[in-house]
Amino acid sequence: MERLVLIDGHAMVFRAFYAFPTSLTTPKGELINAVYGFTSILLTIIKELHPEYLAVTFDLDKPTFRHQEFVGYKAQRPEVDVQLTDQLGRVREVVRSMNLPIFEVEGFEADDVIGTLAVQATRHSPGKLETVIVTGDKDALQLVNDGKVLVYVPARGKIPAKIYDEAVVEERLGVKPNQVTDLKALMGDSSDNIKGVAGIGPKTAAEMIKKFGRVEEV
Repeated sequence: MERLVLIDGHAMVFRAFYAFPTSLTTPKGELINAVYGFTSILLTIIKELHPEYLAVTFDLDKPTFRHQEFVGYKAQRPEVDVQLTDQLGRVREVVRSMNLPIFEVEGFEADDVIGTLAVQATRHSPGKLETVIVTGDKDALQLVNDGKVLVYVPARGKIPAKIYDEAVVEERLGVKPNQVTDLKALMGDSSDNIKGVAGIGPKTAAEMIKKFGRVEEV
């Protein structure tokens, strides 16, 4: 079976920026720690996953449909460090220099684009193509489907890389991949400033979803 790897570019750039020191600069003094780190991650992914096909997605610096539907979406997050955003152009140059396609869609986040590409790949090449999503965003776990879609979280410091199949997702979250959205609906998602049901945390939410199957039945 052939393998398609879809990389959440923004997630990997953020990871690289905070993993590598700001002393990494060009001879002219241009900060490139995120560029260097992203490139290292990209080369490691290619070496470890051996994809036949590979693409990278990025966020655009514009509001998404979620911001339009919910004004408070991610409102609690601090402004992104300008030292990071200034390197995004260079990161895109690296991707293009390797002849890798970049997918960006106005009004949507990189992981939305990844989800769409993963579903399309599964529909158009059933049984012939395995999709591996590379990200640090656990929201992607809802897409896991054994034999079709896996999630790969790269190594971070002393924490080794990990591949999530259906069994690993259920072990980690207490629910199946297709129940992750139900889980989040009950417990909320503080990283996105989305409130859940008062008094219900991850453990209780998982137990309720296991018992009732879906949030509409609770």
